[in-house]
Amino acid sequence: MNRRQTELPLLWARGLFPAGAALVVLVLTEWIARGALTAETFTEYILPHGSAYLLAWGFLLLCWQVTDAATRLAPLATFLTACLGCVPAAVNYYTLQLRGEPFLPWDLSQVSEAAGVAAAAGIKIQPGMAWSMGIIAALVGLTFWLYRGRAPLALPHRLVELAAASAALAALVFGVYLQPTVTAWLGIYPDAWMQDRYYRWYGVITGFMTNLTNLEIDKPEDYSEEAVNAVLDAVEKADGAAGENFPESYGATESNPEEQPTIIYVMNESYWDVSQLEDYGVVFDTDLSPNLHALQQSAASGKVYSPSFGGGTCDVEFEALTGFSVSFLPSGCKPYQQHVTHPMFSLPAWLKAQGYQTAAVHCFYAKYWSRNTAYPNLGLDEFISLEDMRGVERVRDYYWSGGLVSDASMADQIIQEYESLKAESDAPVFLHAVTMQNHTNYNAANYPDDERVRVLSAPAGLKASTIGALEDFATGVRDADAMLGQLVEYFSGVDEPVILVFWGDHYNPIDSGYDVYTATGYAGDSASDPALHQTTLLMWSNYTDQPVDLGTIAAYEISPVMMDLYGLEQPLFFQYLNLQLKEGYRSHTGGVTVNWDGTITQELTEDQAAWNRNHWLLQYDLMFGGEYALDRMGLDLGGE
Repeated sequence: MNRRQTELPLLWARGLFPAGAALVVLVLTEWIARGALTAETFTEYILPHGSAYLLAWGFLLLCWQVTDAATRLAPLATFLTACLGCVPAAVNYYTLQLRGEPFLPWDLSQVSEAAGVAAAAGIKIQPGMAWSMGIIAALVGLTFWLYRGRAPLALPHRLVELAAASAALAALVFGVYLQPTVTAWLGIYPDAWMQDRYYRWYGVITGFMTNLTNLEIDKPEDYSEEAVNAVLDAVEKADGAAGENFPESYGATESNPEEQPTIIYVMNESYWDVSQLEDYGVVFDTDLSPNLHALQQSAASGKVYSPSFGGGTCDVEFEALTGFSVSFLPSGCKPYQQHVTHPMFSLPAWLKAQGYQTAAVHCFYAKYWSRNTAYPNLGLDEFISLEDMRGVERVRDYYWSGGLVSDASMADQIIQEYESLKAESDAPVFLHAVTMQNHTNYNAANYPDDERVRVLSAPAGLKASTIGALEDFATGVRDADAMLGQLVEYFSGVDEPVILVFWGDHYNPIDSGYDVYTATGYAGDSASDPALHQTTLLMWSNYTDQPVDLGTIAAYEISPVMMDLYGLEQPLFFQYLNLQLKEGYRSHTGGVTVNWDGTITQELTEDQAAWNRNHWLLQYDLMFGGEYALDRMGLDLGGE
């Protein structure tokens, strides 16, 4: 047998290897991302959407070929291709666990935040990941053996090979992945409301790559100055009376306060009234929410429909401060980092124009979620962050190095900042605060036994670790309630009108999943369950004791409803939102509609769809457009 005959099988093996390696990496990618590969995975997800996985296979193959042509190091090409598939898959697995959403392109701008949360959450390597690392190592070793002694390739030939592979890769990315008409022809359809389902159907690589088209936000089809003015004309013509949506409220029954009230916002981390679980078979050893329950008899209370689950605090904050809905933006994007990059309409900006002092207090690092740059653009003139705090109490240091600032200390910080601002000026204050004490992850070890709330009994099926995690979470809720009581006690005694708005940002998994919710029957095992998006809301003032049932309202309705309840002068945009609340729906968030009768649907009526389109029209103008609505409101934000 001559030398050529001896080398022929090797040449064939080298020719087929890149395609085989790319296929192996694709399988590992899906194994890691899903946590397991079963027959159902192939029959229900992969095979029915085969074109998406062929694209992903082609993407990995071309990445291998580009790397090999550029470096002539086949083992490096195998290793980097494996990393390109498997690392995002691992990130995807953990983001699904932490927040119920997959790994999305705009997450790349949030690396430091994600790393901090991941480290705190005590994430562990899954069996599929460990197996994949071994398979990748074997694959790289096989590449070394297969390509040993490969003859050098002349530079002109290498350049031709590199150019051809690069052109093919660019054609795949720009001509297929970034062309919605092409991907639709291949049977890949956008699913912005349910990105976890989108990734299950089309895989991590195709899901991520096609989402790149969402980095650009298209303006509404009918966007124009005339269209914006037509909506605002209709709002002015409606001329709704104060408190019309809640006829028993102060704004509907009393004259406006002579003084502009100070307004305190407190968004409490992961807060919801966990004592609700007592209706589902859980017994705690103490009353977790005595202040909340007492205040519900003399204040406005209800629930906030949060756009987030398991994370994304800044999304809820953004909605509450602006009236803008993140549902109109690409799923998973973070407005503070991507869009609040210039002075923008918001409640603080509006109040500032009315003579208010504006400030924010947050007991974590200023750069987290880019609050240090977003807050000034929302009209918040002063920002007290963790770096500015001294002598604060810290708790829950099992996961968080050094612990988290307690809600009791946050109440002190809020009061101190209020007193500082009032010492400088008699002007009313708007103060927005965000807590951290009850941040995920939960474990009984976060509190000493004599300080932790105890679960006396619970439905069968809950692990000891889950019971411990629930005790940790319930302890945080108890302390949040104490914070609420501390603030109400203090602001009850000040000599000016004060409004306090206190709500939770989102639900979290407790322990490693949804067991607390499913075992009790409180909710299902999906982050999309509406029950896991309705957090506790209280609006209290020191100049009225009229109870009001708010029902469930969207997070973007918090500010319009607050101003309406207490008869405050509203910007036209908030007047629109209150009119939308009256005639459209209580909330439309993430594709879920909460109607006035409390029913929840996945569809909009024709009239509701019109309200939704107009909401986006005004929001687009105020966030990205021609500032037509700003001119109508007489609001000059300065800046660009």
